Amino acid sequence: MNTIDLYGADWCPDCQRAKAYLKENDIDFNFIDVDLDKDATARVESINNGKRIIPTIIIGEKPLTNPDNNELANILGINAQGRVILYGADWCPDCQRAKSYLQDNHINFQYIEVDKHSWAAQKVEEINNGKRIIPTIFIGDKSYTNPDNAILKTVLNIGQESKKTVYDSIVVGAGAAGLTASIYIQRDRFNSLILEKKNIGGNAFLTEKIENYPGFTTISGPELTQRMAEQAKTYGAKIETGVSVKSLKKEGGIFSVDTNMGAYQSKTVVLALGSTYRKLGIPNEEALIGAGIHFCATCDGAFYRDREVIVVGGGNSALEEGIFLASFCKKVIIVNRGDAFSASETYIEKLPSIKNIEVHMNKESVAFIKDENDNFKGLQLKDSITNEETELYADGSFIFIGLIPNTDNVKGLIDLNERGFITTTGLGETNIKGVFAAGDCREGAIAQVAAATGEGVLASYGVRQFFK
Repeated sequence: MNTIDLYGADWCPDCQRAKAYLKENDIDFNFIDVDLDKDATARVESINNGKRIIPTIIIGEKPLTNPDNNELANILGINAQGRVILYGADWCPDCQRAKSYLQDNHINFQYIEVDKHSWAAQKVEEINNGKRIIPTIFIGDKSYTNPDNAILKTVLNIGQESKKTVYDSIVVGAGAAGLTASIYIQRDRFNSLILEKKNIGGNAFLTEKIENYPGFTTISGPELTQRMAEQAKTYGAKIETGVSVKSLKKEGGIFSVDTNMGAYQSKTVVLALGSTYRKLGIPNEEALIGAGIHFCATCDGAFYRDREVIVVGGGNSALEEGIFLASFCKKVIIVNRGDAFSASETYIEKLPSIKNIEVHMNKESVAFIKDENDNFKGLQLKDSITNEETELYADGSFIFIGLIPNTDNVKGLIDLNERGFITTTGLGETNIKGVFAAGDCREGAIAQVAAATGEGVLASYGVRQFFK
């Protein structure tokens, strides 16, 4: 459990101070008197290199030697607005977003990793009706399941600075395309602001291993995109995460980008909106998303270590993520509706050598199966040749069947094709002068990180030409 042990003595002034501070903030703790407990004395000395320094406070597994009240507030998430505890994981994009927002606004929070503490994972599941949804954040006595920054702002009464700055360009999306566009815009001596609704890196952030980006035989998605973000910041770009764009309009030659965090102004806009994962649209899918059905192996694969999972799809993403899952799952079952994979030969050639991967071809997904407690149980299939129906049982499932562009909020303003992708000409120009598009949201784009960087360069040249 989230226990706090305070090793001290009644005669110690700093012990009295720490005890009083914890009590004032209604934080439970165990007080262990080192004068009465020889084992406690030995533990304090082992923590402090032979010195008997008190108070020594252990929070979870982290020892603190005579922390002042500010340090306790920081570690335990004590604020004037209430105590903040964030249950999450280092690999979780929304956890990173929430942590960054709290840190940027000087909000103390206690961070508890669900991967390291089984009691924490159990607590999250209890709060979320059996689903392990993170971040789950406690503010005072109330829990919030994956709250966006706007909710955190309201609940914590965080003041927001005025957005009177008119930027040369606002880049919507901090994936590879958006980050690259900003790098080049800044190098042309224009100032840019990047607005990102989730995490820096977009879909690339969710990729465990990238093997086809020039200059790197292999590199993780988070590392590559973080380098891009640092480069953009080095040139002067500003990045704000947790900002969801609601609408875009132009008044008097200036664009106003309305978001959940207020309105921002700029002279040009680059739409690097990215894409989201396509669903199967079969029975029980919606009910089990996050509780047995997932779309990101890097995000949720850790929940299935030494367990069996189903992967639906036959393209690069399905095979790449399936191979990644096989590195720690007991068994990976790949289900493809066609008689051949559409993935690159590089991935197809790897499959036979991976003993814990099982492949089912010509199988159409009919419905997800629940058990008697409405938990995930498996997937019902139909053979596309014989029409025979079978059932596959596993602990969870990952779906990789393509992408949908994130263009709903610009529909009606920006021209889209029948599939929802932004139509462009020349240097990524849209039908609105001063608005450009790049990356997965653009018609004809190739969903690869290397291609996205090129699209970002193209859009930046469009911005440059606009100002000329």
